[in-house]
Amino acid sequence: MSLSIAGKTVIVTGAASGVGLAIGRHFLENGGNVVFADCDQARLKDEVASLNGKAQDKARTYAGDLRTRLCMANLLSTAIEGFDRVDILVNAHRHLEAADPLDPDNDVIETLWEQNVMTALRMSQITAKRMIQQADADGEGTAGAIVNLSSIAARRTHPELLGYSVSMAALDQATRALAVALAPKRIRVNAVSFGSVMSASLKGAIKQDSEIREDIRGHTPIGRIANPREVAEAVQFLASDGAGFVTGQIVTVDGGRTLIDPVAAPAH
Repeated sequence: MSLSIAGKTVIVTGAASGVGLAIGRHFLENGGNVVFADCDQARLKDEVASLNGKAQDKARTYAGDLRTRLCMANLLSTAIEGFDRVDILVNAHRHLEAADPLDPDNDVIETLWEQNVMTALRMSQITAKRMIQQADADGEGTAGAIVNLSSIAARRTHPELLGYSVSMAALDQATRALAVALAPKRIRVNAVSFGSVMSASLKGAIKQDSEIREDIRGHTPIGRIANPREVAEAVQFLASDGAGFVTGQIVTVDGGRTLIDPVAAPAH
């Protein structure tokens, strides 16, 4: 079974920090060409500048608001101009925001729907179109792979995270639907649903309430908080030829947490 992604071009959104950054760095370390995309231009430049010389040659950055179709098109162009093609898309951008679930005037659900669902869906659509064009020229073989980053919040209920949970559940279903639609085009679509991982949002939550760390550990059968690299390794598997017969799956990386009662803050 080959897990190699060497020589493949990867677009990673939400790649300026946290899990998205870990995925981008992991793919670089394993021989991929990586386009790091995020709205935080300054942080993107700092992270790429910190890479060694060889890694910098294989890295590109794109800063922009991926809720707009123009920015999505420009991101795809950045990958093509830098490396001539795109083989893997990782939709790692996720926005988390809490709100009163009974307030009819808040627009959090609409905001999270646009940022967490529609952005990933549209980015997948335009990238898949490019992958299909490449496949027509290449002949036989896998045309590409798309991996979405989801959350165990899709299956766990916390009232203040209504909008986030709904968006993650919708992303899971979009993953399945795209997998069926793109299978005849030789593009696989999967998702990694994670929890109990030291993401950017979890770091922020722990800063505000240090007890969250022990709460999560106590409700995770493996008994620890995972390193973002462990999510990156799961993404690599799904993006590699080793997962050539895997599509439409939501792979859970949570140390067993969803097997037992949920922690009070299920999104992390």
